Amino acid sequence: MTPETIFYAVGMPIIGVFLGLVYKGIDRRVSARMTSRIGPPIRQPFWDVGKLLLKETIVPANAVKWIFNAMPILALASSMTLLLYIPFGIIKAPLEGYGDLVVILYLLTLQALAMAIGGFASGSPFSSVGAQREMVLMMSYEMPFAIVITGFALIYKSFSLSTIASTPVWTIVGPLGGIGVFLLLIAFLLVTPAELAKLPFDIAEAETEIAEGMLAEYSGRNLALFYLSDAVRGFAMMAIEVVLFIPFTLSYLFGLNLSGATLYIVEALWFLFKVLLFYVSAVTLVRTSFARFRIEQASRLFWVYVNIIGLLGLLLIWVEVM
Repeated sequence: MTPETIFYAVGMPIIGVFLGLVYKGIDRRVSARMTSRIGPPIRQPFWDVGKLLLKETIVPANAVKWIFNAMPILALASSMTLLLYIPFGIIKAPLEGYGDLVVILYLLTLQALAMAIGGFASGSPFSSVGAQREMVLMMSYEMPFAIVITGFALIYKSFSLSTIASTPVWTIVGPLGGIGVFLLLIAFLLVTPAELAKLPFDIAEAETEIAEGMLAEYSGRNLALFYLSDAVRGFAMMAIEVVLFIPFTLSYLFGLNLSGATLYIVEALWFLFKVLLFYVSAVTLVRTSFARFRIEQASRLFWVYVNIIGLLGLLLIWVEVM
């Protein structure tokens, strides 16, 4: 491994936690401004995590204790592992070539599954209802996500994110394939808030209906771990979208003649800016504009409309490739 890759493998999970909390703070701040409120400071998520870590961790008497305590750790571990598959700017991912997009799909599912299992293990009726909703929602939005992955596999004959990032998809597809990729982008953007459990798809938590659902019985350290997992997954999801759909580097776009540390810093900042654009458009704008869907509305949206969009895009790509 190169020194850059070793640094990425060791430092990126830590940096990912920091960036995840920063983007979470920006999301809350921008959402507040969009609704004519001042909103919390961007550093508020850091305070929230610190406060939770200082609070007592309570385990319900009727919970399956070892499962209840293990699920927050599993959720955070799966979210942080995601970062090791994502090329950051011009730095290749340390786990490149070990499944990539297929493993990413499983890791994203594992994080949501850990929350659902933790909810079932808590013994709370609110948590059980939330976990049931989460399982239904997962079965709805994972299909479009898998369609997007299949589309890119058809184009690149590979699941490697580094391969995809090195050759932007828009430069290798024709007009028909370009329309197909655009439809996959729409499907992916619609899946994003559901994957991250944000409005209008936060049905499994629904504070006003089922008192935080799966997280109703979590507190202290365990709740802090779930909070961190959510922050890291949000950043990782946006980074994946950047790599798939707009991986263009500044060097590629403008022919910048940079080298050494300057090149890495400039490309990293450009990458983070693109992540921010996706975060605001796919999460902040959507959750601020829509009220919460009912579970049957969300399920119908993905099984019917988003699947049709994704399958149509996949068909156009298949026609061009074949």
